[in-house]
Amino acid sequence: MKNTLKFYNDFPKRGIVFVDIIPFLQDKETFRQLMTEISNNLTAPNIAAPEARGFLFTAPLLLSDPRVENIIPIRKSGKLPFNEGDLREVCIEKEYGLDKLYYRISDIAAGKIEEDGTIHMAIIDDVLATGGTCEGIANSLLEQEITVGGKPHRIVIDEFIFLVELDGLSGRKRLEKIAPVKTLIHLL
Repeated sequence: MKNTLKFYNDFPKRGIVFVDIIPFLQDKETFRQLMTEISNNLTAPNIAAPEARGFLFTAPLLLSDPRVENIIPIRKSGKLPFNEGDLREVCIEKEYGLDKLYYRISDIAAGKIEEDGTIHMAIIDDVLATGGTCEGIANSLLEQEITVGGKPHRIVIDEFIFLVELDGLSGRKRLEKIAPVKTLIHLL
Protein backbone atom coordinates (compact mmCIF):
# COMPACT_ATOMS: atom_id res chain seq x y z
CA MET A 1 0.00 0.00 0.00
CA LYS A 2 2.95 2.33 0.57
CA ASN A 3 3.53 2.56 -3.20
CA THR A 4 0.02 3.95 -3.64
CA LEU A 5 0.87 7.19 -1.81
CA LYS A 6 1.86 10.41 -3.60
CA PHE A 7 4.10 13.13 -2.17
CA TYR A 8 4.12 16.90 -2.79
CA ASN A 9 7.02 19.07 -1.68
CA ASP A 10 6.40 22.49 -0.13
CA PHE A 11 2.66 22.00 0.34
CA PRO A 12 0.77 23.63 2.01
CA LYS A 13 3.83 25.72 2.82
CA ARG A 14 7.56 25.64 2.19
CA GLY A 15 9.40 22.87 4.03
CA ILE A 16 6.40 20.54 4.32
CA VAL A 17 6.23 17.30 2.33
CA PHE A 18 2.52 16.55 1.92
CA VAL A 19 1.54 12.87 1.97
CA ASP A 20 -1.44 12.41 -0.38
CA ILE A 21 -3.69 9.49 0.54
CA ILE A 22 -6.32 10.22 -2.13
CA PRO A 23 -4.83 7.57 -4.48
CA PHE A 24 -6.29 4.97 -2.07
CA LEU A 25 -9.68 6.04 -3.45
CA GLN A 26 -8.63 5.37 -7.04
CA ASP A 27 -8.26 1.61 -6.84
CA LYS A 28 -11.04 -0.62 -5.47
CA GLU A 29 -8.77 -3.48 -4.42
CA THR A 30 -6.33 -1.20 -2.59
CA PHE A 31 -9.22 0.58 -0.88
CA ARG A 32 -10.78 -2.76 0.13
CA GLN A 33 -7.43 -3.88 1.58
CA LEU A 34 -7.06 -0.59 3.45
CA MET A 35 -10.57 -0.82 4.94
CA THR A 36 -9.89 -4.41 6.03
CA GLU A 37 -6.68 -3.31 7.77
CA ILE A 38 -8.46 -0.45 9.55
CA SER A 39 -11.22 -2.83 10.67
CA ASN A 40 -8.67 -5.38 11.92
CA ASN A 41 -7.13 -2.72 14.17
CA LEU A 42 -10.41 -1.29 15.46
CA THR A 43 -12.02 -2.25 18.78
CA ALA A 44 -14.35 0.69 19.55
CA PRO A 45 -17.94 0.96 18.26
CA ASN A 46 -17.79 4.78 18.07
CA ILE A 47 -15.35 6.60 15.81
CA ALA A 48 -14.30 10.25 15.91
CA ALA A 49 -13.19 11.34 12.44
CA PRO A 50 -11.50 14.69 11.73
CA GLU A 51 -12.43 16.31 8.43
CA ALA A 52 -12.13 15.77 5.72
CA ARG A 53 -10.00 12.78 4.92
CA GLY A 54 -10.95 11.05 8.17
CA PHE A 55 -14.53 10.82 6.86
CA LEU A 56 -13.41 9.00 3.72
CA PHE A 57 -11.91 6.13 5.67
CA THR A 58 -14.44 5.80 8.49
CA ALA A 59 -17.89 6.06 6.89
CA PRO A 60 -17.44 2.78 4.92
CA LEU A 61 -16.90 0.99 8.25
CA LEU A 62 -20.58 1.54 9.09
CA LEU A 63 -21.37 -0.95 6.33
CA SER A 64 -18.36 -3.26 6.40
CA ASP A 65 -17.76 -3.71 10.15
CA PRO A 66 -20.78 -4.75 12.24
CA ARG A 67 -19.05 -3.52 15.42
CA VAL A 68 -19.08 0.09 14.19
CA GLU A 69 -22.24 1.93 15.22
CA ASN A 70 -21.46 5.64 15.09
CA ILE A 71 -19.22 8.18 13.36
CA ILE A 72 -18.65 11.51 15.11
CA PRO A 73 -17.59 14.13 12.57
CA ILE A 74 -15.00 16.63 13.79
CA ARG A 75 -15.40 19.69 11.55
CA LYS A 76 -13.97 23.11 10.82
CA SER A 77 -15.78 26.26 11.91
CA GLY A 78 -19.20 26.84 10.34
CA LYS A 79 -19.61 23.27 9.02
CA LEU A 80 -21.86 21.77 11.72
CA PRO A 81 -25.36 23.10 12.41
CA PHE A 82 -26.05 22.92 16.13
CA ASN A 83 -28.53 23.61 18.90
CA GLU A 84 -27.62 25.81 21.84
CA GLY A 85 -25.11 24.07 24.12
CA ASP A 86 -24.45 21.18 21.73
CA LEU A 87 -21.29 22.37 19.96
CA ARG A 88 -17.83 21.87 21.49
CA GLU A 89 -14.66 23.62 20.36
CA VAL A 90 -11.31 21.83 20.08
CA CYS A 91 -8.09 23.83 19.97
CA ILE A 92 -5.47 21.95 17.96
CA GLU A 93 -1.81 22.40 17.15
CA LYS A 94 -0.96 21.40 13.58
CA GLU A 95 2.46 21.15 11.98
CA TYR A 96 1.94 24.56 10.41
CA GLY A 97 -0.02 26.46 13.05
CA LEU A 98 -2.91 26.56 15.50
CA ASP A 99 -6.49 25.85 14.48
CA LYS A 100 -9.92 25.01 15.88
CA LEU A 101 -12.27 22.14 15.16
CA TYR A 102 -15.78 21.39 16.43
CA TYR A 103 -18.02 18.44 17.27
CA ARG A 104 -21.53 17.99 18.64
CA ILE A 105 -22.30 16.32 21.96
CA SER A 106 -25.50 14.94 20.37
CA ASP A 107 -23.40 13.02 17.82
CA ILE A 108 -21.57 11.27 20.63
CA ALA A 109 -24.80 10.59 22.53
CA ALA A 110 -26.22 8.90 19.40
CA GLY A 111 -23.56 6.21 19.63
CA LYS A 112 -23.21 2.98 21.55
CA ILE A 113 -23.03 3.26 25.32
CA GLU A 114 -21.82 0.23 27.26
CA GLU A 115 -23.79 -1.18 30.20
CA ASP A 116 -21.26 0.32 32.63
CA GLY A 117 -21.97 3.76 31.16
CA THR A 118 -18.77 4.21 29.16
CA ILE A 119 -18.64 5.40 25.58
CA HIS A 120 -15.73 3.64 23.88
CA MET A 121 -14.25 5.59 21.03
CA ALA A 122 -11.49 5.35 18.43
CA ILE A 123 -10.02 8.35 16.66
CA ILE A 124 -9.16 7.61 13.03
CA ASP A 125 -7.27 9.99 10.77
CA ASP A 126 -5.17 9.83 7.64
CA VAL A 127 -1.66 10.93 8.65
CA LEU A 128 0.07 11.05 12.04
CA ALA A 129 2.72 13.76 12.01
CA THR A 130 3.16 15.73 15.26
CA GLY A 131 -0.10 14.41 16.76
CA GLY A 132 -1.48 17.83 17.66
CA THR A 133 -4.84 17.40 15.94
CA CYS A 134 -5.71 14.05 17.51
CA GLU A 135 -4.27 15.02 20.89
CA GLY A 136 -6.54 18.08 20.97
CA ILE A 137 -9.57 16.02 19.94
CA ALA A 138 -8.85 13.29 22.50
CA ASN A 139 -8.29 15.73 25.36
CA SER A 140 -11.51 17.56 24.55
CA LEU A 141 -13.50 14.31 24.37
CA LEU A 142 -12.04 13.01 27.62
CA GLU A 143 -13.08 16.23 29.39
CA GLN A 144 -16.72 15.71 28.39
CA GLU A 145 -19.38 13.98 30.40
CA ILE A 146 -22.24 13.04 28.11
CA THR A 147 -25.75 12.93 29.55
CA VAL A 148 -28.16 10.52 27.89
CA GLY A 149 -31.56 9.80 29.39
CA GLY A 150 -30.60 11.83 32.45
CA LYS A 151 -27.58 9.63 33.17
CA PRO A 152 -23.94 10.80 32.89
CA HIS A 153 -21.55 8.81 30.72
CA ARG A 154 -17.79 9.08 30.36
CA ILE A 155 -15.74 8.71 27.18
CA VAL A 156 -12.83 6.29 26.90
CA ILE A 157 -10.42 6.56 23.98
CA ASP A 158 -9.56 2.95 23.05
CA GLU A 159 -7.15 3.67 20.21
CA PHE A 160 -5.87 6.01 17.55
CA ILE A 161 -5.68 4.56 14.04
CA PHE A 162 -3.77 6.20 11.19
CA LEU A 163 -3.26 5.23 7.58
CA VAL A 164 0.25 6.72 7.57
CA GLU A 165 2.70 7.68 10.30
CA LEU A 166 5.68 9.96 9.75
CA ASP A 167 8.09 8.18 12.08
CA GLY A 168 10.56 11.05 12.27
CA LEU A 169 8.09 13.26 14.14
CA SER A 170 6.92 12.98 17.75
CA GLY A 171 3.23 12.27 17.18
CA ARG A 172 3.22 8.72 18.53
CA LYS A 173 4.88 9.75 21.81
CA ARG A 174 2.24 12.44 22.39
CA LEU A 175 -0.69 10.15 21.71
CA GLU A 176 0.53 7.00 23.48
CA LYS A 177 0.06 8.90 26.76
CA ILE A 178 -3.66 8.77 26.00
CA ALA A 179 -4.27 5.46 24.17
CA PRO A 180 -2.54 2.90 21.91
CA VAL A 181 -1.51 4.14 18.46
CA LYS A 182 -2.03 1.82 15.48
CA THR A 183 -0.60 2.68 12.07
CA LEU A 184 -0.92 0.87 8.75
CA ILE A 185 2.03 2.47 6.89
CA HIS A 186 5.22 3.89 8.40
CA LEU A 187 7.32 6.50 6.59
CA LEU A 188 10.70 7.80 7.76
